[in-house]
Amino acid sequence: MNDSKVFVVTSGKGGVGKTTVTANLGACLALLGYNVCLIDADIGLKNLDLVLGLENRVVYTIIDVVRGNKDPLEAVVKHKFLKNLNLLASSQIANKDMVSEQDMINLVNELSKHYHYIIIDCPAGIERGFKNSIAPAQQAIIVTTPELTAISDADRVIGMLENQGFSEQRVSLIVNRLKPRMVQRDKMVSPEEIKNALAVELLGVVPDSEEIIVSTNEGNPLVLDERNRLSIPFKNIAQRILGNPIPISEDIAGFSEDGFLGFIKKLLGRR
Repeated sequence: MNDSKVFVVTSGKGGVGKTTVTANLGACLALLGYNVCLIDADIGLKNLDLVLGLENRVVYTIIDVVRGNKDPLEAVVKHKFLKNLNLLASSQIANKDMVSEQDMINLVNELSKHYHYIIIDCPAGIERGFKNSIAPAQQAIIVTTPELTAISDADRVIGMLENQGFSEQRVSLIVNRLKPRMVQRDKMVSPEEIKNALAVELLGVVPDSEEIIVSTNEGNPLVLDERNRLSIPFKNIAQRILGNPIPISEDIAGFSEDGFLGFIKKLLGRR
């Protein structure tokens, strides 16, 4: 597939929800009929297989591919329910020094022949694992939460991406774990304020919810449950990636204490 698109999901700070975003975004694209491969690049601290509920089905990892023991297609694992959603798992007994930037480029080049979308779950920080993960990526998605420490770390990552040749058009932002009620009460920065501070395109907003914790513990992307309202932001983000201009306001509709219109007025009125 010559038109394969390669994304890296990254952040400066750990624990902001990169892996959850990767799993649900990949599942959304698969539900739309695209062949998707997720790559867990967090070598030594794998989690993506757990979020997808595939930990018991992993036989080979990215290390087996890099060492030449297995072809990439032999190492990927299909999702239980979405057969066009695949995972190339990481290894818990390896370390980041066992994989190079060129290894990742070669790996993704091979997988690009078979998948419409490849999404790389990048380890937190800006060290070797980060550089490996961004090397083959065409687009970078920064995930941050509304805390100042996370926003500051995201800003640093954006600077690193720019130093590595990523233009403004190749970087976008997802604000995760937003609490609309706190934004209304001026107790939390708004997505618009975060967007302006980081000077990148806002790709989507995911409200905070205990349902994400439940779905993660169950090993199932929450977007597989159409009744789950939290699936809406992820589906909107997938549509924006496809080029469909879904308003950002649609991501947080129904999560506001005083109603949708009150939240939007507050959100857009803060400058």
